[in-house]
Amino acid sequence: MGIGIFKRRGRKVKIYAVLCAVLLAAAVLGSFKWFTDIRPVFGGPIYKGDKESNGVAITVNVDWGEEYLPDMLKLFEAAGIKAAFFMTGRWAEKNSDLAKVIADSGHTVGNHGYSHKDHSKLDYDQNRSEIETTQQVLERVTGKIPGFFAPPSGAYNKHTVKASEDLGCEVVLWSIDTIDWKRDGADRIISRVKKKLHGGGIILMHPTDQTLEALPSIIEYIKEKGYEIISLEDLVKTIEN
Repeated sequence: MGIGIFKRRGRKVKIYAVLCAVLLAAAVLGSFKWFTDIRPVFGGPIYKGDKESNGVAITVNVDWGEEYLPDMLKLFEAAGIKAAFFMTGRWAEKNSDLAKVIADSGHTVGNHGYSHKDHSKLDYDQNRSEIETTQQVLERVTGKIPGFFAPPSGAYNKHTVKASEDLGCEVVLWSIDTIDWKRDGADRIISRVKKKLHGGGIILMHPTDQTLEALPSIIEYIKEKGYEIISLEDLVKTIEN
């Protein structure tokens, strides 16, 4: 009978130990939440800036849609906005004059890989080749060396992050997706931004006719809500400060 009581107590001790371990893990994870809300630990991709910041950044991924870029640039200039244009290497080679105009206009020149591949399926060497080739193309075409890499479709793996960092680029994703590539209407593009808008947000766009139509309303709404559209570099600084 005494042995039975001892066994029951032993089981209770084990259960208590397990519960303590779970609670301790929850506490540790909770203490990290303030950091992961801003940026994943261990040098992961940047999704957003400091949520307490009133800054918002606009990024434009470019592998097509060059016919809409001149008007987009005019709109940004009129509004005093500096966006980040992530260009594929193959696009920049074919549209070198336009790529140079983007850079000369003071916008951030970003790396979008050379041939718009799914980087989550590439090994380290393949990731590095895509990113490094584009670094070389963009430096030659624009005179700028990109400090940010945006993987196509947001697809990446550990090799993507490592290769990007080895080449001096930080991986950038987004927290507000316009999904404008669907071309399902300017109103829906505007609505997506309104629903997701927050301090430190990174808004993802593409050069489409409907994006151009939606941009004035998006810019106006951002300002009405008390936010300021800032460069991607300045947004990233809110994480570091």
